[in-house]
Amino acid sequence: MNLHTERLCLRPYTNDLAERVVELAGDEAVAATTFVPHPYTFEVAEDWIALHKDWIEKGTAYPLAMILKESNELVGTMTLRVDKKHHKGELAYWVGKPYWNLGYATEAAIRVVDFGFEELELNRIWSAAITSNPGSTKVMQKAGLSYEGTLKQDVYHWGEYKDIDMYGRIKNDG
Repeated sequence: MNLHTERLCLRPYTNDLAERVVELAGDEAVAATTFVPHPYTFEVAEDWIALHKDWIEKGTAYPLAMILKESNELVGTMTLRVDKKHHKGELAYWVGKPYWNLGYATEAAIRVVDFGFEELELNRIWSAAITSNPGSTKVMQKAGLSYEGTLKQDVYHWGEYKDIDMYGRIKNDG
């Protein structure tokens, strides 16, 4: 299963990408404003990638590598986690620091939201970001998700409680 945008191929991960995942997701700046584990080891990357095939086959999650078409470089991950019972999905993502503010997350998010509504026939797609990560909330907004509220001190992250901004969209709202 591959999804395409103007500049990206969104495809399932392969084992050969584990080292690059560690390099990008292991950056402290990425972990500081996401839910990516830190430190991010090679074993963590391999174990995570090993789970993907089963998730995709069962339709419970679609963790897709964001690959630049021009250079075949991994720039990040765009995932849609599916709750089949309630016909909804959670959009989750991270982008390597060298690729921040270049529009890749927005481009991928728009395509994955379309995939969720059109191909998976979801009714709702939602996403969450640590309030101190305005770049992520901009991605959600540009992907058509609307602000739904803030969960105060919802997560304990790096030794402190942090607020989480919630965004969502209903299929018929789009």
